[in-house]
Amino acid sequence: MPQRRDVVAAGAVVFRPGREVLLVHRPRYDDWSFPKGKLDPGEHCAVAAVREVAEETGVHVRLGPPLSHQRYATGSRWKTVHYWVGWPVGDDDVESYLVNDEIDEVVWLPYDEAMARLSYAHDRATLEEAKRLRKKTRALVVLRHGKARSRKSWGRKRPDTERPLISLGHDQAQRLVALLAVWDATRVVSSSATRCVQTVQPYVDSTGWELEESDGLTEEQATPKSVGKVVARLVDGSAGAVLCTHRPVLPMVLDAVGLPVTGLEPGGVLVVHHRKGVVVAAEVHARP
Repeated sequence: MPQRRDVVAAGAVVFRPGREVLLVHRPRYDDWSFPKGKLDPGEHCAVAAVREVAEETGVHVRLGPPLSHQRYATGSRWKTVHYWVGWPVGDDDVESYLVNDEIDEVVWLPYDEAMARLSYAHDRATLEEAKRLRKKTRALVVLRHGKARSRKSWGRKRPDTERPLISLGHDQAQRLVALLAVWDATRVVSSSATRCVQTVQPYVDSTGWELEESDGLTEEQATPKSVGKVVARLVDGSAGAVLCTHRPVLPMVLDAVGLPVTGLEPGGVLVVHHRKGVVVAAEVHARP
């Protein structure tokens, strides 16, 4: 008999100033835990984490560093839960949340009280891990452009910078919109090549954030100096940012942030979590 797949869920350990932690009570199980829930079909784990926090608490969050996932038995199935540290974006009030049959209480508790209130040992271990990462970071989201038309089919006589995405690449770009939003990226910088601009254009159109194009991120003109300037400007800023470029340029980007070279497939995502110019964590996601 084939082994049944794990039930997959996602959530966040959400902090606000004063080391307060966001917890929910589930009447069905009479337990206290972090806001979390199952993924919708085709949904990315990080997107599900933000959605579930909003649905179960009314608080919109942005994600910070990833935490160790949990895996435990639930009856005849195993469940894997992916967690991130999170911080509120905007209002963090939970008094107006409409309780329901799934969640009948939502509270902010000081760290020690939250640790005592949690019902499960695996949640207490997750909270202890999250405590070390509770200070706010910002994200630099590095993208490799989506799947583009091949160089061979494009031809040598046409400028390679004008080579566009194919339909799969456009689909990847559309699916990136929800994913990029989980890190609250408000600056978008892209190689001026068409395939990179097309990769981030749906996110720009959806959010209204300005798109900054840079020749210094193209395959033809990128240098360690030009790439380093862009990266330094984004890391030194106070906002989450997206940087979209090409496979041959990625090693320069990673060198600029002090990370080892990591390959990304077309449409792949590398998230660099940094605080005051120091990299705190990094995570890689396959194309959405």
